[in-house]
Amino acid sequence: MNTPGTLLRHIVTDRRAVLVPGVMNALAARIAEDEGFEALYVTGAGVSNAYLGLPDVAFLSLTQLADHVAAIRNVTNLPLIVDGDTGFGNAVNTWHTVRTLERAGANAIQLEDQEFPKRCGHFDGKSVIGADEMARKIASAAEARHDPDFLIIGRTDAYATEGLDAALDRARRYIAAGADMTFVEAPRRIEDISRIAAELEVPQVVNIVIGGKTPPMEHAELAEAGVGIALYANAALQGAMLGMKTALSALKESGKLTEESGVVVPFEERQRLVGKPEVDAIENKFADG
Repeated sequence: MNTPGTLLRHIVTDRRAVLVPGVMNALAARIAEDEGFEALYVTGAGVSNAYLGLPDVAFLSLTQLADHVAAIRNVTNLPLIVDGDTGFGNAVNTWHTVRTLERAGANAIQLEDQEFPKRCGHFDGKSVIGADEMARKIASAAEARHDPDFLIIGRTDAYATEGLDAALDRARRYIAAGADMTFVEAPRRIEDISRIAAELEVPQVVNIVIGGKTPPMEHAELAEAGVGIALYANAALQGAMLGMKTALSALKESGKLTEESGVVVPFEERQRLVGKPEVDAIENKFADG
């Protein structure tokens, strides 16, 4: 049986740099699936920005994140990778986080080794916890999962503070502790990415943050390097922000908006993207008489 979890494991094992967009809510998940993506990443930064209107500096709670994961799972069967930040505490909290997010519908969790309060991986001023402590959190996460295909992704932010060699050493520690994938955040050169993918035995995540510290790279370069996932964690969010600014600016300037303005999706397309035809079909099936 090809469950979302088994499918995700196969996808990343191919090491073809599968393009995975970040989604910050269920609507973004519907649109990403409609565009043909194979898996989705529930972005902590995106949820923080879109739901709370706040930056990615550890304001989001586990309960709020789990609610979003459940809402997204309700509208898609695609594999879901969830940004679990620092596990919301120590190894015991991490165990609870994995149980909570797996129950909500996640098929993988990304855990990072930043000190709390964590911050976006492409912000300055990051600091990391000890490698031993993080390895214990990874081991706890691996033990907590029910589904053996639920992936544990060990992320390190040590590249920015300690350099590539230290980041690689940490990634090896996390693999030994039970990580199925690793994620060296914010490398600055394709040569570094190639080395990371070549030297670490498990598939890798590379996060292309638009405007962030990792420069834009051709998909072919990432695939040739053998990357497992080419993550665009906030492409949908940044596109949505531009769309909202464009539409609202046009409304403010002209005093009206129409479908012909070219800055909003038509009414029928909006209803299609949120599944109105499917709801209509259910209503008709169970209508009186």
